[in-house]
Amino acid sequence: MTPTAPPSPATRHRPATRVRLVAAAVRASGGVSRKLGRGGSVIGGHVGLRLDKDAVAHLAEGRWIATVSGTNGKTTTTHLLAAALEAAGRVVTNAAGANLRTGVVAALSNDLWCTRAALEVDEATLAVVATELRPAVIVLLNLSRDQLDRYGEVRIIGGRWRTMLGQLGAGGAPAPGGPMATVAAGAAHVVANADDPLVVWSAEPARDVTWVAAGAAWTADAAVCPECGGVITHDDVGWRCDSCPLTRPEPHYRLDGDVLVAPDGQRVQLALQLPGRFNVANAAMAAAAAAHAGVPLAAAAAAMAGTTEVAGRYRSVTVGAHDVRLLMAKNPAGWQEALGILGPPPTPVIVGINARVADGHDPSWLWDVPFELLQGRTVVATGDRARDLSVRLHYAGVPHTVHLGTPLDAARTFPPGDVDLVGNYTVFADVLEGLR
Repeated sequence: MTPTAPPSPATRHRPATRVRLVAAAVRASGGVSRKLGRGGSVIGGHVGLRLDKDAVAHLAEGRWIATVSGTNGKTTTTHLLAAALEAAGRVVTNAAGANLRTGVVAALSNDLWCTRAALEVDEATLAVVATELRPAVIVLLNLSRDQLDRYGEVRIIGGRWRTMLGQLGAGGAPAPGGPMATVAAGAAHVVANADDPLVVWSAEPARDVTWVAAGAAWTADAAVCPECGGVITHDDVGWRCDSCPLTRPEPHYRLDGDVLVAPDGQRVQLALQLPGRFNVANAAMAAAAAAHAGVPLAAAAAAMAGTTEVAGRYRSVTVGAHDVRLLMAKNPAGWQEALGILGPPPTPVIVGINARVADGHDPSWLWDVPFELLQGRTVVATGDRARDLSVRLHYAGVPHTVHLGTPLDAARTFPPGDVDLVGNYTVFADVLEGLR
């Protein structure tokens, strides 16, 4: 757990001429794309990778980098980590949540002179991107089912993480498509959630791990041991496999309510403006990662306390006579968390579901979401798959109406007052676009 020594923000970083030219092309193409209303990170990143297939590695060279990955909480934790690191100086980050190789290229191209980065990385992409970025810190949040038609079962993702961390710990791994022959042994320190069996199994091969008792309210995807196929037992003490030695490790950091308890016994309150216990857990993971970078816990907590929204999430907007709070949830674990932070009944709720490429085409996961929690509220179902959602709400015993217009139009059907709007990935993106 020896802290790393990130470069001083004042350290002059001198990218090679070719890197500067590629980055300029990324920024220019991204700027044109944004002016045309088509976004900028993805297109700019594609241009960069077309010009230099090793752009991720080249742009990362000479920088101290922390990556954040997991099924839920990546964007929020990355925002919080970036805020904590900025207590010690400037940080580059992919604030909009573009977390594939294209998004990483775009983020690093935006500021070539910044020596430190906090980057969100897609969980299915991490095993490849980590070998290119050579991060100093890898934060592993959780693993649960998400877009099974694209990613497969979660053990597949965990296995990729496990292989990647095992190769790093064994003295280096080939960097796919990268200019370096190997990744230096022990280059990455892992900050991992001790309460998620899949994360613990994935992180086992890592040489250097800080375990954080961040919690795991959703355990449906951790019922079977990823190591031996035995039964995972969860209790008040933690969790363990009934058939093999896989068990919850002793955490270095733990939460006592909203107080983070450090390995040395130091207690720091995480006074967030973001709602939900799960965001306190995200902040605990970010604080542990920032501490490894040498940021004092108190300074990290104070910096994170200023975050009020994350890429539009938790933001409140005025729609006619309504104050609409925007929430995003994309899979059963995320929906369980989102439904737990709704305004008190009878606050009306708009629920939006699409099944586009970025959401996953299969909406059968709706049957795993505890929509029964919406009983007693006025509920409107919206989105491309509003009728699928309507069937699920019917069997959950939730009276509702179906609105085939936009979710923001649905808000206008309520009496004046507060409204919660919860949508999955592309529903949320459409709502933000509609507010521009």
